[in-house]
Amino acid sequence: MTVVAVTGGTGAPGATSTALALLLTWPLPAGRRVILIEADPDGGSILAGALQGRVSAEYGLHQLGVAHRQGNLVDAFFRQLVDLSDGRRERLLLPGLVDPTQASGLAYTWDPISQLAAGLGNQQIPHDVIVDLGRRGTTGASAIVARRADLVLPVVRGTLPSLAQAQPRLAALRNDLDTHGTGSDSIALVVIEQGRYSRQEIGKHLEAPVLGLVPFDPERARVLSDGEGDTGKRFLRSRYMRAARTTADAAINLAAQRRMRLAPRPTSGGQLPAGPEAPAPSDGWAQAAAYIRRSETEPRPEPHSESPAEAEPAHRPAGEEAGHVR
Repeated sequence: MTVVAVTGGTGAPGATSTALALLLTWPLPAGRRVILIEADPDGGSILAGALQGRVSAEYGLHQLGVAHRQGNLVDAFFRQLVDLSDGRRERLLLPGLVDPTQASGLAYTWDPISQLAAGLGNQQIPHDVIVDLGRRGTTGASAIVARRADLVLPVVRGTLPSLAQAQPRLAALRNDLDTHGTGSDSIALVVIEQGRYSRQEIGKHLEAPVLGLVPFDPERARVLSDGEGDTGKRFLRSRYMRAARTTADAAINLAAQRRMRLAPRPTSGGQLPAGPEAPAPSDGWAQAAAYIRRSETEPRPEPHSESPAEAEPAHRPAGEEAGHVR
């Protein structure tokens, strides 16, 4: 299993769009799933952006603080997931905060969330996890998520302003991961190809390897950031999304190498429930995920009953029919 934390910086470097592109292109061998946790303390943007308000704001990270205090975190976590696949619950989203003031209610919940994310790969149905930490998520209470991640992926652009603001942030992040995390070798850059600096120059300047290069393509990026445009085959075949898939493959391989170098993680000794059905936002995202699934080389089993102890299905937002949210 893999836990990847994506982080950005000032100047809209594209962290959330990159995280969502990773979710939609993440390679899924038969029987695996992937979850994107939108954990930006400044608030989430996917519900109003990519999903254009088609999923109720009642779903999301803000529900987990109360659930944790009530001893119900695991069940609540699964009930907040939104299905971005074609009803197969393969590509799932935990929407972010709808109001930045809600971040204070999660002060004591980030630690158990990070433990939950780390344990999802060892369960009956293994999950990989992508966490979008936004600009400030690698500091403060939410920093524990980055410290426990297999990889931390800062998203930068190849422009002088982006590199200048990233340098001190990365220096602080390296120090924190070396002091409190699993080591600063977990840092690997995702570079948006805007600006005149090369991959080698960026890696040398920021003292970190470049994991992936994503084209500077505002039109494709707006599909993910603002929900503008078609999510069909042309979008999935674009250079932008192919680059995201290449970055996802590289992240999985690098994370596996790191885990081999580190001591085995402790496990809780028990399996988490498979989780309830997640609501689906729209036909467009389902079709996009279906196309990705068909492009996978490994065969996939038919859906089957996962566990007799599986939790009850999540309540669907008002107006939803047959797994679609209006």
